[in-house]
Amino acid sequence: MKFNQWFPWICLALMLVAEVSLFRAKHARDMARVDLQNAQAQLQTVATERDELKNSSAGQQLAENARLRKQNEILTAKVTVLQQNLEQLQAENQKTSQHLTTARTAIQLQQEHLQQLQSAPPPTDNLSICINNLRVIDQAKQIWAQEKSKTTDDVPTVVELQPYFKDGVFPFCPDGGSYTINAVGVVPTCSLPGHTLAQ
Repeated sequence: MKFNQWFPWICLALMLVAEVSLFRAKHARDMARVDLQNAQAQLQTVATERDELKNSSAGQQLAENARLRKQNEILTAKVTVLQQNLEQLQAENQKTSQHLTTARTAIQLQQEHLQQLQSAPPPTDNLSICINNLRVIDQAKQIWAQEKSKTTDDVPTVVELQPYFKDGVFPFCPDGGSYTINAVGVVPTCSLPGHTLAQ
């Protein structure tokens, strides 16, 4: 089955994209933390210089105090902005980690479900074959929706789902019924009575 050959690579690519996003978020957070530490160190240096001026002449002390006060205001504002940026990056990093965990879980569930379908013994009667075909179509539709970022209202075509079937062949009802793919949120149907996949 062609899909079985490249599906693990698609999963791996999704995992790598999520890992790269997480790495970038962590790197940005670390850079923001370094900037914050540098600003705090500068602020401490300004405070030290201001204290040292207490013993200098009055005129110089006033001028230097004014300069240091202005510099202190600038650095205080910078520290505030950096702290806010760091908090925002930490929140984004947490969201990225959650998304990565969700993606890993979803991919694992999809793989397990697909393996169950492939390892199940082939049905022997036409009704069971048809219902199994509907189940395979629905599974292909769900994977298509996840890979293409589709919603439950989107309806794939036969051509779009063909890569997800063995040898690229769309299943057919052994009793001559016709299949309707339906939207992602609706199970596929067969035109024959009783050939129904539970929602």
